[in-house]
Amino acid sequence: MSRRSVISEALASNPEERAPEEASAPRQTFTNKRLEAFGEAARLVKRPTIRLKPSECSIWPGNARDYDLLTEDRVRSLIDSIQSENGNRVPAVVRRTPNAPLPYELITGTRRHWAIAWLNANHYPDIDLVAIIEDIDDEAAFRLADIENREREDISDLERGQNYKAAVDAYYGGVQSRMAERVKLSKTMLARYVGLTDLPDIVISAFASPMDLQVRHGDKLLPLVRQAALRPKLEDAAKMIAAEQSFRQSGDEEPISGSEVVARLIKSTTAPRQGRAQKALIEVAGKAIGQIDKDRARGLTITINPTDQSPDAILEALRPLIANAKILNKG
Repeated sequence: MSRRSVISEALASNPEERAPEEASAPRQTFTNKRLEAFGEAARLVKRPTIRLKPSECSIWPGNARDYDLLTEDRVRSLIDSIQSENGNRVPAVVRRTPNAPLPYELITGTRRHWAIAWLNANHYPDIDLVAIIEDIDDEAAFRLADIENREREDISDLERGQNYKAAVDAYYGGVQSRMAERVKLSKTMLARYVGLTDLPDIVISAFASPMDLQVRHGDKLLPLVRQAALRPKLEDAAKMIAAEQSFRQSGDEEPISGSEVVARLIKSTTAPRQGRAQKALIEVAGKAIGQIDKDRARGLTITINPTDQSPDAILEALRPLIANAKILNKG
């Protein structure tokens, strides 16, 4: 969660909305919960540091950050900082893995690990990863990583939601309230993050980047996804938006913003105006390139998005749609 999201959640909390069983208990403020979490982190990491090579560490899969999504551009500022300091000032946390191919497993510090590995491979082989060794189990490792990651703004809400969902099942018996108490996060906020994982892949693909898909967007889209009558419309619209995003990316154009994606997806599920038929997708080689709309007064309205398909391919895709529309005047 970003710092702004943390503050927003604190301001949005309403004492009257507390569960009955919580109402009689002493009020534990949001700030106190966060201080408790950071205090626990501080106790965990009071250890002497060691220096090691990134190649000596495997990456613990329980961390929210997707290591494969890290790139030089995404980590550039950290690379520059570590290069100027000749190392990472904030230690990573590792644990020993005696029966594994590599001697250590990285718990926190994924970006630091990636940045130093990049520097080692690009003319700075002497820079080491500064780390602290901790003897902790997976549940404690998850809580420690979550405390650190919540202060990072470059982890997407979707990554965090996927991480939370896996943790609920793995460490807390599938009970979200139990996990919420352990990680000092409100039950409502935890449910909102986990809810993002219910969005279909095709809907997620409509966003130019996972970073553009935020919890507030999930609040608007999930009720539509969960309605059987609306989900196909939503997915058809998402397919078209994803095709347009891909075209814009290939032409170095500005992507469609997350808010605009949500607005277009919601609009796709609204009832058409009286006298208008449902839109039909125009597809070539499995990719949506436009839509066709039949109107009693105006006939057919054909919309074709920018595409690299040939004119012949486009015309071939239009032929059956026009025929099925039965637009010919036989009188």
